[in-house]
Amino acid sequence: MKPSKLILPIIVISQFCCTSLWFAGNSVINDLIFNFNLKADALGHLTSAVQFGFIIGTLVFAILTIADRFSPSKVFLISAVLGALFNLGVMYHANTLTSLLIFRFFTGFFLAGIYPVGMKIAADYYQKGLGKSLGFLVGALVIGTAFPHILNQMTDTFSWESVILATSSLALLGGLLMVFLVPDGPYRKPSQKTDLSIFLGVFKNREFRSVSFGYFGHMWELYAFWTFVPIMLKKYSEEHDLVQFNIPLLSFAIIGIGGFACILSGYIAQTKGTKKTAFVALLLSCICCLISPLLFSSNFENLFISFLIFWGMVVIADSPLLSTLVAQNAASEIKGTALTIVNCIGFSITIISIQLITKMLELTDSNSIYTILAIGPIFGLIMLRKKNALKI
Repeated sequence: MKPSKLILPIIVISQFCCTSLWFAGNSVINDLIFNFNLKADALGHLTSAVQFGFIIGTLVFAILTIADRFSPSKVFLISAVLGALFNLGVMYHANTLTSLLIFRFFTGFFLAGIYPVGMKIAADYYQKGLGKSLGFLVGALVIGTAFPHILNQMTDTFSWESVILATSSLALLGGLLMVFLVPDGPYRKPSQKTDLSIFLGVFKNREFRSVSFGYFGHMWELYAFWTFVPIMLKKYSEEHDLVQFNIPLLSFAIIGIGGFACILSGYIAQTKGTKKTAFVALLLSCICCLISPLLFSSNFENLFISFLIFWGMVVIADSPLLSTLVAQNAASEIKGTALTIVNCIGFSITIISIQLITKMLELTDSNSIYTILAIGPIFGLIMLRKKNALKI
């Protein structure tokens, strides 16, 4: 059965709408700090709260095999509605850091029913060309993640609350589009019961383990890079006289360009191989981590911006390909759970790298701290180079 040509665009649009919840708090962080008397390190804590919520959410979804037992589109809708409601909580006038962390935590929790479930829905429709399909899907995640930054650019015209309201409205729209226009896919094989052994048993597959560990290395770098892009831009402008960046606009461009890179990598993988393409992207992002101090010292601001844009592309280009390999190496009846498990562990790793960079920013003003992000790609490259790992 060949899926309708509209199915993938609808999934992509829905994913974009809902994942705009992810960095909604980050995009208005300066307003939150001012209005709720937060400390300067609130960015790292609020980002980690979303990540931690996502981790706990994916853990619950994986253990209960929710994405495999119930209609994925309905799971997506319910998660979108609840995520949107908790996102709105950021607007509560009596918020403290604690209440903001709770609201962001539960926003992240219900994103667990959006991002990996969206990939599960795509995998239920596309067996051939899954890498290209997930390229579009992860591209939508990237644009959705970057979108609040461009909304923040408009806060001179609209209030910061309008950014939060807009992202919640988009999430609701995305959930409705998915449930009404994307029925269960032809390759879906529902699981009939909860199987607690799946969570650990899935890693017994050697090839699944190899690509999963590659994904974990990629995640060490990805969200830390996204989180600190505005900080990198601010730091460069402070160290170079006469440089004045439009930080929200540039943050959107640097993160958002990764959406194009995901689509491009999906097409490249069709001729060069999925894992080989992912390996090259991971290698390039590793190099970016290592040479980042040199670019901070450059007096050519256009070179610095070009470097960050290139880094923004290669840091995410491998993500849909690694997710494709995870899906391809999991049994059909546990595909959704396998994707959720890998997401759970991967996002757990992001908290460590984000908090590590946050702590290092408190201890030093050295621009060399971002070289630490290379640890993840190096680990991932080693795992992907294991015997037979590149045979695709």
